[in-house]
Amino acid sequence: MTTRFVTTLLACTALLAGSASASDTDALLKEAQDMFKPIPSVVPAVKNNAATGEKIELGKMLFFDPRLSSSGLISCNTCHNLGMGGDDNLETSIGHGWQKGPRNAPTVLNAVFNVAQFWDGRAEDLKAQAKGPVQAGVEMASTPARVEATLASLPDYVERFGRAFPGEEKPVTFDNMAKAIEVFEATLITPASRFDQFLEGNTKVMTDLEKDGLKLFMDKGCAACHAGVNLGGEDYYAFGVVEKPGADILPAGDKGRFAVTKTADEEYVFRAGPLRNIELTAPYFHSGKVWDLEQAVAIMGTSQLGEKLEEAEVKAITAFLKTLTGEQPQVTYPILPVETATTPKPEAMIAK
Repeated sequence: MTTRFVTTLLACTALLAGSASASDTDALLKEAQDMFKPIPSVVPAVKNNAATGEKIELGKMLFFDPRLSSSGLISCNTCHNLGMGGDDNLETSIGHGWQKGPRNAPTVLNAVFNVAQFWDGRAEDLKAQAKGPVQAGVEMASTPARVEATLASLPDYVERFGRAFPGEEKPVTFDNMAKAIEVFEATLITPASRFDQFLEGNTKVMTDLEKDGLKLFMDKGCAACHAGVNLGGEDYYAFGVVEKPGADILPAGDKGRFAVTKTADEEYVFRAGPLRNIELTAPYFHSGKVWDLEQAVAIMGTSQLGEKLEEAEVKAITAFLKTLTGEQPQVTYPILPVETATTPKPEAMIAK
């Protein structure tokens, strides 16, 4: 066999291999496009709540204002820190009186794409969600009347509410507070992740290992619960479809959606956690008991798929999940109104 013939044969073999690889990538892209959607580059509309510039700016101020809490210490950003992936990176959040909350704080980033809010879906939208923590005794421990009194005592807020809700006889209300926060939170999206770029046709933006992880994610059945724009957040599923995790990961006292519906077959059912920016939001699961992403992937394999994933499979899926980190929202910290003589005084978090 001549050297020239061998060289030609090797060149042809390489060309065929390249064509097969390109074909495999095209097939992977098409399959992924059928299951997932990229984060849009424009802010999505919120139902029955026009997102004007005045309302968004007001919502941003309220999101960062700790005076919505009775102690004057806890804001929305305390548990949903926009500099740390939209959560607090704690097992469960610490609230009023240094009380430890019952569940891990979900990220606020891309929350607008979820079917409902909270792990059990008890809030139908971001407006309802914004009202919950403000009134929860374990969180901000305030009341609608106290919030309205606080906001009405600050002339800058009164003016801003009037511009954000024009024509209303009493614009400074607890409901309007929640509406303003809702439209601001709707702006907290993270587009242009490498996976989004892949979905839009740039197949070179992901490594071979990450593509292998994507294929495993779909072939193993992960995408059955974690699909759509947010790779999750669209429906409710039992935690432990095949094998329930131990009490160290799945606390026996937290029965999930059962507390909302009182339906027996919804015990230990939770909203599928959205996977966008997952590498930024440890610890994982509603209990916040798992800090390592690879460990979380392995647990999901046994509990949801009934399969002990190989170490190489876990690493590949984890590599894929890290491609879901998008551009983080750039938010300028607002200057908040100064208290007046009529502003309610903070309440001590610890009783004397």
